Formats: sequence, structure tokens, C-alpha cells
Amino acid sequence: MQNLETRYTHSPLDIRHYSTEELRREFLVEKVFVPGEISLTYTHNDRMIFGGVTPTEKPLEIVLSDALGVDYFLERREMGVINVGGPGKIIIDGITDAMGKQDGYYIGKETRHVIFESEDAAAPAKFYISSVPAHHKYSNVKISINDIKPVETGEGKTMNKRKIFQYIHPNVCESCQLQMGYTILEEGSGWNTMPCHTHERRMEAYVYFDMESPNKVFHMMGKPDETKHLVVDNEQAVISPSWSIHSGVGTSNYSFIWAMCGENITYTDMDMVPMDELK
Repeated sequence: MQNLETRYTHSPLDIRHYSTEELRREFLVEKVFVPGEISLTYTHNDRMIFGGVTPTEKPLEIVLSDALGVDYFLERREMGVINVGGPGKIIIDGITDAMGKQDGYYIGKETRHVIFESEDAAAPAKFYISSVPAHHKYSNVKISINDIKPVETGEGKTMNKRKIFQYIHPNVCESCQLQMGYTILEEGSGWNTMPCHTHERRMEAYVYFDMESPNKVFHMMGKPDETKHLVVDNEQAVISPSWSIHSGVGTSNYSFIWAMCGENITYTDMDMVPMDELK
């Protein structure tokens, strides 16, 4: 089964008077990994499609043609994949690769078939995908977390000690506009980014996971001088428009996958927000 939900774009003025329920409805994706299903969100922020593919007894393939006005899903798109669940495999135009936990893949445009499978239906793979429009075909590349030298940043005293694994990044593989990575906070740390930033030239989507109940993440969003927040549970995702900060703090440490697209693929292209300007 495949579900595709569409979310539209918003001006910062739109959300000024939103209730908690309205804010959650527009920016929070509550169900990402549904056993035996494909659960996707199509945001009109740079036309990113993201979500979870969770095969159990049967293989799953994303089929989107009529919705996108194309003959097949990746005809004019590229896609990133990271497995955050049990062992599985991915079959790309007939070529099979094993996908353990934390394995990733960059899949270029014009790839016709991408099939996802789990080794054990009782402990299924959880493939998180992000797809954006692409203008050029780049080579498909498997990416293992063991082959990535993480960026280690933050400090224990500011509760933001973390490792950033850049999967789809110019240092690892070529892409048109997609960037994607995996951040793991150390035990005792809760902030993922503070001081925060915006990047007017790119939007972003987060999925938070590796949290045991009843822990939560408080995801901060909005213009720097008019912030709001979303309370996020394990394996839930957030849409972050280009004008919004995207920072969060958890009641325990956690992990998250970030995916970005927009005008460039310069990871450091961000506009830092001084702490005394936050409101």
C-alpha cells in the first residue's frame, strides 16, 4: 500500500496566529514508518518528497507517475535512502544490494525501478527516503556509515555534542541539489543546533528517531524574532521552510536524518542567528 499526502507552502505571516493543532497539521508528519506500507509526503517547499518505506512480507516499490506528470517516479528526480531499521535489501533496475542499519544510497534520475525488501518481516528495514527534482543523471552510489568520517561538533557543557555523518554531500557523491545526512547526539546532549540558523536558499526536512518512550524533542521553528515549537515523538518528521529556524532539544539524546534542497549544495551556506535576536 502507498500513501502520498500533499502539503502546501506558507508565508511566515500565515503561521502567526496558528493554534498548536494547525501548526502540527501543516508542518509535522506523525506517521513515517508504517509496517508493510509506503508513507510519503509531497511538500511544495522545493517539491521535496520524503517519507518511509517499511516492507514486511512483500517487497515495496514507489510508484508515482500520474501525481508527478511523468512516466515513472525518478524520470526527472533523484533520491536518497537511509535504512534506520533491520537488515534489508534494495533492488535498483535489477541490481541487488544489501542494506544494513545506517546504510544509505544515492539514486540518480532516470532510474526506473527501486524495490525495497526486508530480511525479516518481524524486524523490518525502515528505509527513509528523500527525493527532489533533478536536471542531470549522476551515478548511483551505495554509502555506508562506516566509510564516512563524521564531523564532530558541540560540547557537553552546552548539551550539543554530536556527530554529523554527511551521506549525500559533495565530499561523498555527486548530486543535483539533494543533500542528506545522519546526526547522532551523544548521551547527555539534547540540542541539535543552538545557536540556530536559517538558509534562505534551501528548505529542509527532519525525521527524529532513536528515542525511547516517553521522551520527546521540542522542535523550534518560525522566524527568529517570532519562534514557535512542535513537540515531536519518535519517528516523526518536520517540514522546515527556508525562512524558518530549525533547531531542537530533546528530553534525552536522539538521532535525526536531515535532507536539504534548493539553490546550491553548499552545506555551510547558512545565516546564523545571534542568540540575543531570538524571541
